[in-house]
Amino acid sequence: MVPLTEVVEPVDYEEYVSSHAPSPEPGPLRQLLEFPNDDLELILQERECTTLDPALPEEDTMDPRVRDALGVYTDDWLIIQRKRSVSLDDTPRGSWASSIFDLKNSSPDALLSSLLERTAAEDMDRRNTENRQQGRHPDLLGLYPAPDEDEAVERCSIPEVPREHTGQRIMVKCLSLKFEIEIEPIFGTLALYDVKEKKKISENFHFDLNSEQMKSLLRSHTPVMAISTLARSAIFSITYPSPDIFLVIKLEKVLQQGDIGECCEPYMVMKESDSTKVNVSKLEKLKAQAEQSCSRLGHFRMPFAWTAIHLLNIVSSVGGLERSDSDSDTGYTYSTFSTSHALWLWHIKWEKPSCSCTEGDRLSDEDLYKFLADMRRPSSVLRRLRPLKIDISPAPEAPHYCLSPELLHVKPYPDLRVRPTKEVLEFPTRHVYTPHTTYRNLLYVYPQSLNFSSRQGSVRNIAVKVQFMAGEDPSQAMPVIFGKSSCAEFYKEAYTPVIYHDKSPEFYEEVKMKIPANLTDNHHLLFTFYHISCQPKQNTPLETPVGYTVSWIPLMQHGRLRTGPFSLPVSVEKPPPSYSVLTPDVRLLVQLPGMKWVDNHKGVFNVEVTAASSVHTQDPHLDKFFTLVYVLEEYSFPFRLKDVIITEANVEAELKASMAALKGALLDTCVRFLHQLLNKLILLIVHPPVIAGQIVNLGRAAFEAMALLVNQIHKNLEGNQDQHGRNSLLASYIHYCFRLPTTEPASTHTVGGPSYELPIQYATLSRATGRPSSLHLSRSKSISNSNPDLASTPASPDEEVQRIIGSKVGPSLHLLSRSSLIVDSSKLLHEELALQWVVSTSTVREAALQQAWFFFHMAHHLFLTSRLDIPRRQRFPDRFVDDIAALVCAISADIASRYHKVKDVELVERLNSSLAFFLNDLLSLMDRGFVFNLIRSYYKQVCVNTMIQTHFSLRMDFIRIVCSHEHYVTLNLPCSTLSPPASPSPSTSSTTSQSSAFSCPMQDQGVVSMFELSVPFRQQHFLSGLLLSELALILEPDGEGVFFLHKKAISAVHSLLCSHDADLRYTDPQVRTHIAQLYLPLIPIVMETLPQLHDFTDTSPQRVRHTSALVDDGDPDNGTINPSVAMAIAGSPMPHSKVNPFTLPSVCSTLSAECSRTLLVSVLWVLKNADAALLERWLSELSVLHINRLLDLLHLAISCFEYKVPHPCTVRSTVLTFKKSQDMKARLEEAILGTIGARQEMVQRSPYGSQENVRWRKNVTHWRQNTDRVDKTKAEVEQESVVDGNLATEASLIVLDTLEIIVKTVVLSELKESVLGGVLRVLLHSMAGNQSALFLQHCFSTQRALVFKFPEMLFEEDTELCADLCLRLLRHCSSSVGSVRSHASASLYLLMRQNYEIGFCCLDCKTVFDLILQNFARVKMQVTMSLSSLVGTSQNFNEEHLRRSLKTILTYAEEDLELRDSPFPEQVQDLVFNLHMILTDTVKMKEHQQDPEMLLDLMYRIAKGYQNSPDLRLTWLQNMAGKHSERGNHAEAAHCLVHSAALVAEYLNMLEDCRYLPIGCVSFQSISSNVLEESAVSDDILSPEEEGICAGKYFSEAGLVGLLEQAAASFNMAAMYEAINEVYKILCPIHEANRDFKKLASVHGKLQDAFNKRMFGTYFRVGFYGCRFGDLDEQEFVYKEPSITKLAEISHRLEEFYSERFGDDVVEIIKDSNPVDKNKLDPNKAYLQITYVEPFFDTYELKERITYFDKNYNLRTFMYCTPFTLDGRAHGDLHEQYKRKTILTTSHAFPYIKTRINVIQKEEIILVPIEVAIEDMQKKTQELAFATHQDPADSKMLQMVLQGCVGTTVNQGPLEVAQVFLSEIPEDPKLFRHHNKLRLCFKDFTKRCEDALRKNKALIGPDQKEYHRELERNYSKLKEALSPLINRKIPQLKIIRHCISVVNNKIR
Repeated sequence: MVPLTEVVEPVDYEEYVSSHAPSPEPGPLRQLLEFPNDDLELILQERECTTLDPALPEEDTMDPRVRDALGVYTDDWLIIQRKRSVSLDDTPRGSWASSIFDLKNSSPDALLSSLLERTAAEDMDRRNTENRQQGRHPDLLGLYPAPDEDEAVERCSIPEVPREHTGQRIMVKCLSLKFEIEIEPIFGTLALYDVKEKKKISENFHFDLNSEQMKSLLRSHTPVMAISTLARSAIFSITYPSPDIFLVIKLEKVLQQGDIGECCEPYMVMKESDSTKVNVSKLEKLKAQAEQSCSRLGHFRMPFAWTAIHLLNIVSSVGGLERSDSDSDTGYTYSTFSTSHALWLWHIKWEKPSCSCTEGDRLSDEDLYKFLADMRRPSSVLRRLRPLKIDISPAPEAPHYCLSPELLHVKPYPDLRVRPTKEVLEFPTRHVYTPHTTYRNLLYVYPQSLNFSSRQGSVRNIAVKVQFMAGEDPSQAMPVIFGKSSCAEFYKEAYTPVIYHDKSPEFYEEVKMKIPANLTDNHHLLFTFYHISCQPKQNTPLETPVGYTVSWIPLMQHGRLRTGPFSLPVSVEKPPPSYSVLTPDVRLLVQLPGMKWVDNHKGVFNVEVTAASSVHTQDPHLDKFFTLVYVLEEYSFPFRLKDVIITEANVEAELKASMAALKGALLDTCVRFLHQLLNKLILLIVHPPVIAGQIVNLGRAAFEAMALLVNQIHKNLEGNQDQHGRNSLLASYIHYCFRLPTTEPASTHTVGGPSYELPIQYATLSRATGRPSSLHLSRSKSISNSNPDLASTPASPDEEVQRIIGSKVGPSLHLLSRSSLIVDSSKLLHEELALQWVVSTSTVREAALQQAWFFFHMAHHLFLTSRLDIPRRQRFPDRFVDDIAALVCAISADIASRYHKVKDVELVERLNSSLAFFLNDLLSLMDRGFVFNLIRSYYKQVCVNTMIQTHFSLRMDFIRIVCSHEHYVTLNLPCSTLSPPASPSPSTSSTTSQSSAFSCPMQDQGVVSMFELSVPFRQQHFLSGLLLSELALILEPDGEGVFFLHKKAISAVHSLLCSHDADLRYTDPQVRTHIAQLYLPLIPIVMETLPQLHDFTDTSPQRVRHTSALVDDGDPDNGTINPSVAMAIAGSPMPHSKVNPFTLPSVCSTLSAECSRTLLVSVLWVLKNADAALLERWLSELSVLHINRLLDLLHLAISCFEYKVPHPCTVRSTVLTFKKSQDMKARLEEAILGTIGARQEMVQRSPYGSQENVRWRKNVTHWRQNTDRVDKTKAEVEQESVVDGNLATEASLIVLDTLEIIVKTVVLSELKESVLGGVLRVLLHSMAGNQSALFLQHCFSTQRALVFKFPEMLFEEDTELCADLCLRLLRHCSSSVGSVRSHASASLYLLMRQNYEIGFCCLDCKTVFDLILQNFARVKMQVTMSLSSLVGTSQNFNEEHLRRSLKTILTYAEEDLELRDSPFPEQVQDLVFNLHMILTDTVKMKEHQQDPEMLLDLMYRIAKGYQNSPDLRLTWLQNMAGKHSERGNHAEAAHCLVHSAALVAEYLNMLEDCRYLPIGCVSFQSISSNVLEESAVSDDILSPEEEGICAGKYFSEAGLVGLLEQAAASFNMAAMYEAINEVYKILCPIHEANRDFKKLASVHGKLQDAFNKRMFGTYFRVGFYGCRFGDLDEQEFVYKEPSITKLAEISHRLEEFYSERFGDDVVEIIKDSNPVDKNKLDPNKAYLQITYVEPFFDTYELKERITYFDKNYNLRTFMYCTPFTLDGRAHGDLHEQYKRKTILTTSHAFPYIKTRINVIQKEEIILVPIEVAIEDMQKKTQELAFATHQDPADSKMLQMVLQGCVGTTVNQGPLEVAQVFLSEIPEDPKLFRHHNKLRLCFKDFTKRCEDALRKNKALIGPDQKEYHRELERNYSKLKEALSPLINRKIPQLKIIRHCISVVNNKIR
């Protein structure tokens, strides 16, 4: 036997499949063994173009750089897709619940037609089985919540389609630009600036809001206006939102004479509305000047004004907030602006701030940043203009009529004639890591400054003309410069605005160009400087070249686009011919002959050139690499690259050096050109170039460069990774863009012109010769094509250059059927990749390991070039197979060895999942037996023999990914015969059998081996065996399984089962049966794990099943997370948890509720789908112990899947409560400030964008949110409830099916008795829960069949089973569903009939009648007890429904023809009438459900009525205990339990005289005197020996102990520890006799509990007066209330309760406590008299009641006092104040089994005034004594008492009492004794005052000394005044005479 920790050798899969061909007939089972060849397909998906026309260059011919770029940007996506993959995402929970069980279906009670017919057991079983199978759900797991997404490591999300980057987008609409006067056209420009970064972050957007009249002034200069230049709205993109972003608006006007201030003045002071003559005259003059300027200078602009919007203010102002203006004192001011209240939908209109006039000498960007920074600071108000209205809003997702930055029409664009919106190109502040996907080739030129201060002559109004030249001839200026607004689309030149009379102007112009695709050395930028004559003068031209100054920048140099800042010299003379040949460096160093320069050849003109190009990288390292590759492709040797001449001799070294230098390139540039870069590196691996007849060995260098690049991207872009650590950029490249490079002419896919042939020569290195298939890893290094010493003769390069997968030609996409020559030439890359990986050096190997997934996925794509229509073993050469094996072995070793290193944990997890995905892919392509052996090799490496948690986790992830293969079932050979050969070699496999796998019955092997993880099972079902072995190891009790491992393993199995249920291929039941065979060992695995499962039957927080615990008063599990679980969630090592000393756990680790539930549903899935005959054969081999364990499992499953009534939750409102403006504000905040939003997650691709990017980790538990949401809609809640109900029904039906199989199996067994009881218990348990009507009907049918077949099980053996069955049936007899009642009534009637008949059959004729009646008494008693229990405990009990059921039972008895003449119908009738009486009492109880006292009185009355029926009395006492516990009356609950225990003890004593058991109720007297009422009546009335009497589980020694322990626990909660002691006095002898020392120790430990200060109950007398109270009228009770209950509280409670019952105006509270005269009361009202009472004790009782407990326990007498005077008043003077003491006696002692007890006796005592005074003085003296001797001392309390005793201001104080009663000797001799007693009281009082003063003196501080002296003075006065009164004595003679007269009177 191979242990589970070792992996068995798998079957030779290919040999087995070939030798066990499936049946030729098509059928559902055929596909279980078939593995389709066309499983993988190549899809050519059309690339989506965002514009109407693709972005392409205009040239017909293109250089290689552009050609490759266009190939990357225009090729369609090539995607590999699995045809039959199953995604659980498409199958949400409950989607298969097509037939919903109607839980509300209610039909009238009807008799079951065939119930009374005699039917054979076999026919009954067959009919029940057929009925159960109707309408069943085929997919159990479709009803169960979907597998946890956090555990779904096999899920690989499809990467996003590569697309151009866009940030958050805002739309800016320019609405109007209106000044107070309109005299000339004004032009505007918008751009975004980031002040903090000091960077312009967008290109310019030009707009024109002039009227048609103003535009007409320039008609001669702009005859054509392209519609693209008429845009007035723009969409800006912001990648990195910031509070420092400004929208800057710059305004320009036509150039005119005068500086900026002069030109702005009219706009500041004049108004069009001013109709004064002077104003009109000035306006006319200004308009004439403007018209002249426009006509002459219309080409030229001058700066006019600018303003800026701080975007942060937009967010803060949304919604109509008015804010004050803040202005700087510089003249460049702004205002925070006010919103217009006229809001558009989704838009906000802004009244734009003032436009500040521009100063000519402060126009640079540096000055602008200073102004913008100042704008945020408060400043003074200057004059400004408010001409501009703009609208800023979030951009729509797909705006209409939009133009790209290249002026292409963006979809959707319905009408080309509509005014467009422009997308403005963003210049992000930081790097954006997104590859280019569209062609873009834009150049931006920024003239910055010019210094002509040293230039002589009229050089003041300077304009710079910018041209893009294709040569030196002026006619070669190219029309590539974008027009601005209201003009042509493209121009050949652009002019900068003119600063009037400035010889050193600063410029702010941006010149945007669309540069050609094919740049040559002739292309350059040309700058010409002109002096513009503003005034028309004779013989003065408009444009004067200032000394023919010319400067230029060549754009291409050494194959690179030249960009960056330039400082250029300016020449005065015309340049010489061929000036463009000279480089700028030469111009700076060489003085050209005949050339004159401004400022002595210094750089006087500063300009910056930037490019936004997806063709030119602008990185020296990338440029060099691409240039060398293109030189190689063009074979253009020699080639000059800077100072190096590239020739055939040095090109290899230079190319290798350039690849090694790629790691120095900027990462963002590498990412932007990632697709081209990877394509070129792969090209160099796949097709080594041949130069001068020699192969250039570049494979290793290219592999190293690729590995390092991929690893660098991963490490720097962590925010872009999925759960497997796969970078999304790389994943999308592999998924969409990667293909084998082609070197054929792209005849059908050339863009923009004809095709051309590449002159490059490539070699395909043949490795098919000279290498044995068994070559070892160490030898493989010598044959790499990267090895220069390789001796191999290449074939002809021309023959080997073949077109592979990369060229997409539509219909010819089916590459799998191409010629073998193509296959031979395309196999190289995956072979070379594998080899290069194996032989790579440490650094490169480490990088490749870091990104193993990338190379594995690439290799998988390349495998598809292999022929899939040939046998798998012939698809790949042996050497490649060896490389793969070596690679897997090496990576497995890396995984095993590195996991203990903390720094490598993440790497190993990624490597592990990458390898698993790779092997998963190999299963579709290679020899499957070989792949299985690779898996086995992996397991051998990853420490199977060591039970290490980390290795478990790795292996679970690995096997789960491998098992996610779409043909997982087929790979497991589900139809195999479990008879594998001893050796999996092909020869033995092929000779075993040539027959079909479906025709071989299971034979020669025991069925048991199919249910065990035996060697045959694990060999045949290799993957399934691995998965179940891992599960079994993790679930071992002594294993290392912890929370996350349990969850991981169980989730893996659950996920697979879900995929089977969701797979349309496996819907046939016969197919499901075969699939279930793969999981049969799961049943015994879970059976063994049963003790570890969560106990769903237990409602307490205890989580471990089968663990016993002593009664513990400590804090129970309060729901906090177990420390070990918390550590597991955090991914930390598991600490050893301490064992709770009060528990005796039977297992080391337990499963959570979620894990247990998932494991159980998986077992139910196997039981549902497994072959019933197979289960029978397996069960027949099991021992009774194992069958009972299976029954325990089913019992647990019933509890687990019981339907839970959903709690009312907050249903999500579908009404939007936020205004649209608030929603828009949130979107604006997201766009401008970067608040987290869903869209930002798509945009933010850089890890530097936010420091809070959290990478997904598998070892972090993300709690599932979907099912725990509180915002579900009502429909969602209802749907969830329906699905849960269906799940509960189906789970219960599966259990029922299994129970039937078990019964069928054991029916002939001799040990059936030990199993059938368990079956019935599971059945009863299923009846007890919330079940659907459908299930209950089937359940009752099974129950009736079971009782019919095995009646002795109920009536001769286990009384408990009979009692439980009766209770369950009665409960369902009260169901609201008619069909349930019908079946329950039928079952109950048959139960009684069966009980009757079994007794009849066993008797002889002479005692038939009597003994039948005795036998039937058992069921009668059980039914009666069950009903009593039901009505006492059930909350939703309905007596009307039960009455209908009772009627149904009577009907059955009347129609039962066979027993009509027997006594049976009469017995049934008696039983039904008895039950009806109980129901009547129940109705009364329900009426008083809200009156707890009355409810308990009724229960008490019912219990008392069962005095002769101990079982029923015990039931009702327990019901009362439960009610008391619910209300927190623990003392009363304890007494109910004590009474129950006394009752049990009484009958146990009658059964057996046992010395250590209590002798009956007498033993309990010390606990309560009330217990004697449980004394048993005489034996002749009821004997416990009688059948069915005292048969409950409590009438035993164990039951007695249980009741006493429960009583002790309740006393403990009531803080009555002394009563616990008395209980334990009874318990201890029992424990001693049983030698249960552990419980004895626990008992004595509890007795050590400190008797803390306790508060017992408070008592009130309540009198009821009025006929409305019915039986309570004129009744008085003493109520026991919780401690510290105030009189007002109970008054309010009772008044409120009875007011709700009788009406508010009916109930009145009698405020006093005087006797009530009923004649004076209103008969229509209900009166309550409530009085506070205190326990009363006689003097002799006080000697025994010493402790606080004694004075609050066993109380029967209570007292309350009523003050009165003889004239009827309540209070009077001291000499006339009387007091009435009323003493009440109750029928039972408190505490009792109820909280109110009748008053049975009342006694009154009248106190005369002097007696009242004596009581008052005694009370004051006691208070003084208590305050004086209190420990610790309380000075405040002491001073309060003293002040009340000796203070001078006290009314009716001690002194007045003494003066009233002691000043004179009473005349009445009867008062002599009282007089003397009062005098003694005063003496004691004065002594106590003195003691108190002494104590106070010791306690006070210095600040209270004066107060103390005042108290002493008052005391002296009091003592002095009292002295003569208390020292006077009654004459002795009077006392003697009085005593004699008293004696004489007594004698008489």
